[in-house]
Amino acid sequence: MKTIKNLLMLLVILAATSNIQAQTTSAKPTIIFVHGIWADGSSWTAQIEALQAKGYPVMSVQNPITSLADDVAATKRAIAKAKGNVILVGHSWGGFVITQAGNDPKVVGLVYVAALAPDLNETVPTLSANGPAVKLSDYFEPQDGFIYISKAGVETVFAQDLTPKQQAVIYATQTPASQTVFADKSAEPAWKTKPSWYIVAKSDKAISPDLERFMAKRIKATTTEIDASHVVMVSHPKEVLAIIEAAANAPVK
Repeated sequence: MKTIKNLLMLLVILAATSNIQAQTTSAKPTIIFVHGIWADGSSWTAQIEALQAKGYPVMSVQNPITSLADDVAATKRAIAKAKGNVILVGHSWGGFVITQAGNDPKVVGLVYVAALAPDLNETVPTLSANGPAVKLSDYFEPQDGFIYISKAGVETVFAQDLTPKQQAVIYATQTPASQTVFADKSAEPAWKTKPSWYIVAKSDKAISPDLERFMAKRIKATTTEIDASHVVMVSHPKEVLAIIEAAANAPVK
């Protein structure tokens, strides 16, 4: 009889522990990744795997990059699917997307990774005018109304600190941008009401590091600088992961 009682007690303890663990996991915010132009959702693989291993719900949006509105809609669908609070993480053009989609009440933080952080009515060209010019457009390859980046562009200005194998994967999996997205205007920016974190890629040749610093300062972001190319999440995955976790663990305001 005593053995049965002990067994029952053990089962109760195990059930309670399991319930506590489930509550802890569900309390974690959902991390939603938003890629930029010439990338796709797999560019966040290192961070996705690490966060999943720690019990975070994670989604990685696949932007069509046909318009700002289309990309924002794709991100809003992910936000709607998420349970509880959301941290949005945007790279490059993805910064335009999270700046608008981040107004959703579920979103409690924005992480900009070498990303564009526009103000109201800014476009890519008008925002870029706040920093030194870059030679990214020298490597554009237009095709049927969309713009690809050349293999030389990946190797020279987009992902110059990656291995040739990694560069080849980025070139092969790139999502081209509709030529019209560069004229799309940003709506009311979420960073005016939501806490933000910004990662400056110090060796970025696709977006000027000085422009990144300008944007980080303007949005009053908690800023970290990493000596990396534009695809800092690929070349320095652990450092980027640490910033995302800091945002996820920050007190909700």
